[in-house]
Amino acid sequence: MTINVAFIGLGVMGFPMAGHLANAGHNVTVYNRTQSKAQSWMTSYQGEMAQTPGSAVKNADIIFICVGNDDDLRSVILGERGILACAKNGAIIVDHTTASANVARELAELCQVKEIDFLDAPISGGQAGAEKGQLTVMLGGQQASYVRVQPIIDAYAKFSQLLGPVGSGQLAKMMNQICIAGVVQGLAEALHFGQNAGLDCSAVIDVISQGAAQSWQMENRSSTMLKGQYDFGFAVDWMRKDLGIALDEARKNGSTLALTALVDQFYADVQRQGGNRFDTSSLLARLHHS
Repeated sequence: MTINVAFIGLGVMGFPMAGHLANAGHNVTVYNRTQSKAQSWMTSYQGEMAQTPGSAVKNADIIFICVGNDDDLRSVILGERGILACAKNGAIIVDHTTASANVARELAELCQVKEIDFLDAPISGGQAGAEKGQLTVMLGGQQASYVRVQPIIDAYAKFSQLLGPVGSGQLAKMMNQICIAGVVQGLAEALHFGQNAGLDCSAVIDVISQGAAQSWQMENRSSTMLKGQYDFGFAVDWMRKDLGIALDEARKNGSTLALTALVDQFYADVQRQGGNRFDTSSLLARLHHS
């Protein structure tokens, strides 16, 4: 089934995701704020590029968005050359941005007036997951729209799930980031402890990764952490944005996120050390620095 899709935002995630849609045989029109990125995409994949978000979406049945934050999202959806002004009635927006649940609800209401359905659909799996087409997608919105977009999302996702009304996807992504923050800090402290104790930490990891301490972070990041390599995917700046969203939501819903708040401050230490673009496993660099 070939359909007309638009993809807005060709960052480290959006670029390969839009590529998977093109490789699946869909008619893809891309838009990126920095046009050179869109031109680069055009040299790698079949599709068209547009000069504005509005012109990218005018024929699209499904509109995918993957931008930086709430403000970026508002800027591509609203405005006279934005998505809302130009999309056709009955189109579905699938927003892969990690943003607040509030902005998802706000934009969904505005879209509803124009008979455009909005699904918030943050993703997990990082740059490698996007490139391999192995992302996990957490969605909020209408069941009927999810049923329509799910086979299309399969081009770059290994798993997707509708979790409730609009905003539910973003809330689930907050849970995801809360879990990662605690696990990475625990792993960083264990490696720091092991190095100070004079142990061969690689050998220790080989043993403890067979038991209850095992985690994705241990399997995928412990060896690079021990080498002081922190250029794998998801940057500290983005993690702080995500944890800020989670902590803000926690204040609203009465949750106590003591560990998350602490790890957020540890990431602030990494930023102060110049590690803004380090990946999230760089919490160990902070311990070496202290």
